[in-house]
Amino acid sequence: MIEEIVQQTPSIKSFFLRLSKPFAHIAGQHVDVRLTAPDGYSAMRSYSIASSAASSPIIELAIERLPDGEVSSFFHDVAAIGDEIELRGPLGGHFLWPEPAVDAVLLIGAGSGLAPLMAMIRQRHALKPAVPTALLLSARTAEDVLFSEELHRTEINDAAFVLALAITREEPVRASDFGRRIDGAMVQEIVARLHRKPTQVFVCGSNGFVNIATEGALLAGLDASIIKTERYGG
Repeated sequence: MIEEIVQQTPSIKSFFLRLSKPFAHIAGQHVDVRLTAPDGYSAMRSYSIASSAASSPIIELAIERLPDGEVSSFFHDVAAIGDEIELRGPLGGHFLWPEPAVDAVLLIGAGSGLAPLMAMIRQRHALKPAVPTALLLSARTAEDVLFSEELHRTEINDAAFVLALAITREEPVRASDFGRRIDGAMVQEIVARLHRKPTQVFVCGSNGFVNIATEGALLAGLDASIIKTERYGG
């Protein structure tokens, strides 16, 4: 059941779902959401869980409105608090936060592709001591940065967490951010800010973004064997 809806960015809303049968999940996993019309027509989409694996029977899904997206349009235009939603999960055994996490981790994301990475950041925060972690996040504008306040708060309060934004359609406000698309030089600089090479890299976003970000990681000298990817849409 939908318990709360929060507008996060102009195109992304968080939906907090109370599970009828609570389950344990690992940061990075997803659920399949199925919508069924009165005439029997159904549509199903996968959404990563954004909430920490240590959270309550309520899970958070950050859903981005997509052009011609049947399921995302329903959530943005029709779904309301109290609605019952059919889902299956948790699913996924590849794109997972390492437990135990013992060395540096690099996260690279864009748009709602931040959702599973945010679950990892939140899970990491629950563990002490937390491993050095960097997030390189691409967004069109500062307004489009998902979970912006929480990310900046984490950066301020956690010396082992590095945050860098790649703002592609306006000038970045912070000197530590970038005003261009992700490339090899940018990834190399973020690795330098970590003060050590990551042993695991997680990349999440659209197909095109994942290709570009993965290429950047390889150009930065990171080994392909440590890079895990999760792709959304076309």
